Amino acid sequence: MDVFVGRLMSSPVRTVTRTTPIQEAATLMLDNGIGSVVVVDNVGHLDGILTATDFVTLAADGQPAEETEVHEYMSTDVITATANDLITDVAETMLDRGFHHVPVVDETEGVVGIITTTDFTAYLSETNLDNDVQ
Repeated sequence: MDVFVGRLMSSPVRTVTRTTPIQEAATLMLDNGIGSVVVVDNVGHLDGILTATDFVTLAADGQPAEETEVHEYMSTDVITATANDLITDVAETMLDRGFHHVPVVDETEGVVGIITTTDFTAYLSETNLDNDVQ
């Protein structure tokens, strides 16, 4: 059975802009229990992604979070998916690249969600529970 990204993705996605103070992005991530925020432009199209790993780099660089903007540490070479992509294809890409977060985009709507390793874990857990019941 084919399962598509749109079924598993988290939406709405938490977003920030390039000029958001990194401390504000960190607070957003902590308050929502998430490992990344998607960076968007003024019309909601993907500009980059900021992950918990980027905060390790920030700390190692000794940068003051209150004086640093998201664009200084975000990744801009972002692999994306669409809601119609097969989860098997996206999972393979995530494993090959060591990614934990992949923004889900739509050509006209911009960023519509995000698929994470947590989404895959929840899906597999649910699938295994369903199989155990049968």
